[in-house]
Amino acid sequence: MPKEFSRGQRVAEQIRRELAELIRLELKDPRVGFITLTDVEITPDYAHAKVYFTSMTGQEGLEEIQKGLRRASSFLRRELGRRIRIHTLPELHFHYDPSVETGNRISALIDKAIEADRQLADAPDEGAEDGSDATSPESPPTTP
Repeated sequence: MPKEFSRGQRVAEQIRRELAELIRLELKDPRVGFITLTDVEITPDYAHAKVYFTSMTGQEGLEEIQKGLRRASSFLRRELGRRIRIHTLPELHFHYDPSVETGNRISALIDKAIEADRQLADAPDEGAEDGSDATSPESPPTTP
């Protein structure tokens, strides 16, 4: 059975797509250059929209990016109104989304743990004094 989306979810996704295109093509503020919009949450009355973004530079320069987005919000809202026909155009509120950074950090930790496990498994058995283990299945049986 296909997943059904509410009108609010469809409008939020359309707003995200249009804003991403506007920021990429129309916005000339250099502070807002390298961002990606990750999600848009819209209130049921369409009065407000939380726009979540992430930056390729991480949290470096985050304050400047947010200033640039706040300054451009009226322009973005006006241009959004020309592209999307809805009765109430939401006021845009921009929020930093650290989930990509957190995901990368967790992924690096998992990779480090896997590598440590591999090194532990590849280490020679410390129980044998001469370096060979007579009970090991890899060593051939000795004949007198």
